[in-house]
Amino acid sequence: MSNEANPPSVTNGSDVLSELPGELMMWVLIVSELLVFGAALIACLAVRATDPTAFAADQARLDQTAAAINTIALVTSGLCAAAAVREREAERRRVARLWLLAAGSLGVLFLVVKSFEYAGKASLGIGIETSPFFTFYYLITGFHALHVVAGVLLLALVAWADSVRNMEAAVAFWHMVDLVWVLLFPIIYVLR
Repeated sequence: MSNEANPPSVTNGSDVLSELPGELMMWVLIVSELLVFGAALIACLAVRATDPTAFAADQARLDQTAAAINTIALVTSGLCAAAAVREREAERRRVARLWLLAAGSLGVLFLVVKSFEYAGKASLGIGIETSPFFTFYYLITGFHALHVVAGVLLLALVAWADSVRNMEAAVAFWHMVDLVWVLLFPIIYVLR
């Protein structure tokens, strides 16, 4: 018996894309950045597998407390950014801007803590060429820190040009920055 009376619903690809918060090009950027970070983390794990003892010894020289503070800062900033979108959708622009300020301030805190962490390593003579582990450490965390800078600037920009769509796009980028750190933190700082 044919099911012609009730044909299966077909979702139009453009309908799916229109459901994404923010702008399509922001999602293209987010996916491409996730692929870059994913490739870097996979490469780090592959090189780690060739000399796990040396990686673990170098990893023990990292400041896990600073990394934990940064994790709390970024996860909390993501919650603040999500609250900003919710408040903006409810037409509470001033409150939304305050949430964006909180999110951006936590991003700045992340950068300050990361700067102290880098300075501490530099004072010990640990640089990008010290070992394969520290090459990955500086490249991956440095690239991430640049994304935090870009995210803080985006949050500041959408606090000024605060349409819901702008805010959704910036907050989507900020959540990508959070997600990358949540993946990066255990691989770089915790996994032994």
